[in-house]
Amino acid sequence: MDPHRGRNSGRSHIAPFAVPWIRLLAWIGLLILVAACGSPGGPTRGLTSAAPPSAVAANPSPVTDLAPVGATETARVVRVVDGDTIVIDRGRGNERVRYIGIDTPESVKPNTPVEFMAKEASAANEALVAGRDVVLERDVSDTDQHDRLLRYVWLREGDGWVFVNLELVRRGYAQVATYPPDVRWTETFLVAQREAREAGLGLWGPVTSAP
Repeated sequence: MDPHRGRNSGRSHIAPFAVPWIRLLAWIGLLILVAACGSPGGPTRGLTSAAPPSAVAANPSPVTDLAPVGATETARVVRVVDGDTIVIDRGRGNERVRYIGIDTPESVKPNTPVEFMAKEASAANEALVAGRDVVLERDVSDTDQHDRLLRYVWLREGDGWVFVNLELVRRGYAQVATYPPDVRWTETFLVAQREAREAGLGLWGPVTSAP
């Protein structure tokens, strides 16, 4: 008697012709499992595609949780001059206001060519404030050497505020320009400028010729 036959006599034997069928069934089961995981009802259901950084940065709500902290007064915008200058009426006739802390490309300066993004900056400013009642916040100085009022410009939107100076920087239409002692919001502007630059918005995007 073969000694090995006695030890193996209790085992199940699979006929050789059954092995290919078992392998085929195993592959079919694996394919069904993979298909289920990749279906709309599978694990990927909770994922969403993120918008490009530039699109996210360009389109958030302009309403901020900031608010004026200095002396303020209300005025009506009579005309938008360019990206950082407006004409207002606060009950004393027309006066020019130069936005504090920012600088936009030149579009109307005599004997100066229209600069890159100048028209866009002016249009953005007009879209924000044209014909609106604005709140003017003073820093230290009242006027500049050209006798223009120096002010931060705010819009009331429901329970919040739109900080126009900041919004122009945030969208990439203006860059920070600091002239002490009027520096109250400089750090806030610098943060917005860094984010606009990283997103490649406006002035920080590809340079093209001005129209």
